[in-house]
Amino acid sequence: MGRRHGCALMGRLLLHRLGGLAVTLLLSSMAIFGSLYLAPGSPEDVLFGSRAPSAAARAAVARELHLDRPLPVRYWDWLTGVLHGDLGRSMVTGQPVTSRLGHGLGVTLALVALSMILVLLFGLGLGTAAALRPGAVDAATNALTSVSVTVPPFVASTLLISVFAVRLDWFPASGIGTGAGGEIRGLLLPACALAITNCAFLARVTRNALREQLEREHVQTALVRGLPRWVVLRDHVFRNALPPILTAVSLLTSGTFATTLVVETAFAVPGIGQLTITSVAQKDFPVVQAVSLLLVAAFVICNALSDLGHALIDPRLRTAGRTT
Repeated sequence: MGRRHGCALMGRLLLHRLGGLAVTLLLSSMAIFGSLYLAPGSPEDVLFGSRAPSAAARAAVARELHLDRPLPVRYWDWLTGVLHGDLGRSMVTGQPVTSRLGHGLGVTLALVALSMILVLLFGLGLGTAAALRPGAVDAATNALTSVSVTVPPFVASTLLISVFAVRLDWFPASGIGTGAGGEIRGLLLPACALAITNCAFLARVTRNALREQLEREHVQTALVRGLPRWVVLRDHVFRNALPPILTAVSLLTSGTFATTLVVETAFAVPGIGQLTITSVAQKDFPVVQAVSLLLVAAFVICNALSDLGHALIDPRLRTAGRTT
């Protein structure tokens, strides 16, 4: 009975989060579509370039691209297309936007996944070591994270390329190889550039969250009573420290999608970051719209997953979700 009740509460919370997700994406799509078409420069200017088109030619292009329709009608046509998996056609190449995003999106997802694996391994590891070993280990970790948290991704990219690609020739300076091994080797340096600052941030959050739990009265009482240290850490410290850590991981993951624009350009990685910068320069509106919507969706989905994770960890949040 209790399990069924808990599942019902989780179902309501899930529906609530999905509703919020849908509303956020809808409002974001309106802002993305409107801001691009209201920005200086028109799609006709992109197509004609430096040529001066006649009024008839400009009108013909406007009809073909449905630019002669009111903006709300154009937005509705675009939105219904997106819901059916049609993101439009590139104004530069004429290809479907889904085709242009295809391989690049897979590369970016692999880069973000590899980067977050490094962040979880080193960020959680350093933070845990600093929390459980005060003194020299804590001081060394604090010094390391204080330096690395201030290193922007483009600076980290430059340093990694000059040391590991140019001097040591361990990794390619740009692009990625073929096959699974070649892709991982080509993505490792960009993933490290993305992970350096994130590792430091997660290590600090983990260290502070664990240290706060270790100082709680019930934890100290359990240790004084002679309970095994690893049991206390597992049941009382790590579990209760999870919420802020989970929030940090969610924020770092969503932020990493945006940061890939800088790192992919530095390493010439053929992901959606490089495609976005190229499309913005070419004013390829449909591609920019699609990538912007994907970045917003990644951010909102990460936050929704974080909320659901909190609800699984803390049953009180499920009750709060029922009453709101």
